[in-house]
Amino acid sequence: MRFKGKVWKFGDHVNTDLIIPARYINSSDPDFLAAHCMEDVDPDFVKKLRPGDIIVAGENFGCGSSREHASIAIKAAGVAGVVARNFARIFYRSAFNTGLPIFESATLYDAVQEGDEIEVDGDAGVITVTGKDPRQLKIEPIPPFMQELIAAGGLMAYLKKRP
Repeated sequence: MRFKGKVWKFGDHVNTDLIIPARYINSSDPDFLAAHCMEDVDPDFVKKLRPGDIIVAGENFGCGSSREHASIAIKAAGVAGVVARNFARIFYRSAFNTGLPIFESATLYDAVQEGDEIEVDGDAGVITVTGKDPRQLKIEPIPPFMQELIAAGGLMAYLKKRP
């Protein structure tokens, strides 16, 4: 799994209410949720985002309420994946269930600025920071079964494809 995009940087403890405000979780429509992704952090985030862009975050990304709406909103908005120092466990599982690629990196957050371009090679376990100061950083590779979930588009799609 490989993808390349512009970095959108968010800090530590970005909770599910910041990813998709609770006032919108009465719907599970991906397009509706995408339209409100991160709006309480950056009201213009979705307008500025381009398909394939990447969220880079600090510690404990996706903490808070247990709802798949957050990972659905991110994926439906066109974000290719999220790289964080670490994820709240409930969000970690939710991301795979919805087919959103996520990776943990202890060093990427401090190595990039918002607007930088990075390439994530999940198979090799490497992130390449491009631009004026190109460099490569290691990431934790996704276990093969979880890669299958993402490739299928999430847990439900994966189960539908099984014999």
